Amino acid sequence: MKKSFRRTGKIPFKSTRKAPFRKTGKVPFKRASSESRIDEVLTVILIIAIIIAISLTIYVIVTPKQGEKFTEFYILGPNGTAADYPTDLKVGEAGEVIIGIVNHEYANTSYRMEVELNEEVINETAVVLSHNDTLESSFVFKAKTNGTAQKLEFLLYKDKEQPVYRSLHLWLDVKGE
Repeated sequence: MKKSFRRTGKIPFKSTRKAPFRKTGKVPFKRASSESRIDEVLTVILIIAIIIAISLTIYVIVTPKQGEKFTEFYILGPNGTAADYPTDLKVGEAGEVIIGIVNHEYANTSYRMEVELNEEVINETAVVLSHNDTLESSFVFKAKTNGTAQKLEFLLYKDKEQPVYRSLHLWLDVKGE
């Protein structure tokens, strides 16, 4: 039995397979094995973990970190260093120090500073500083009485609080004229 073909220039081809989507229009898939199901689940979990990690990294970068809240309070010698404090004076002689306050409270803060010599207030100053503002001012005092180990104390109060927030002191030796 011989079949005859027309001469069209085409080679006749006979497929032994049926087209997979001939009637339904869908390609049939084989059911996944349990190992490939586990792989799919683990892949989804991994993708979710990566998305969460990227999201947290972006959050940490974008959100500014607020550090510790504090105030720097210091005294310097007349030359602007932490040395050469005027601790040996004569009665009536003037001593000079530089008082520094630096606000790291992350808010505008009001300060009140008292200076006491032998528990007697000799100066009182109030100041308001913004975050990261610095105040350095020269302070001149006079020794009034003769004696050793006289306490020159610098007391800093914050936001009208009654307890002392920070304190510093110098021990003075004052000799007679």
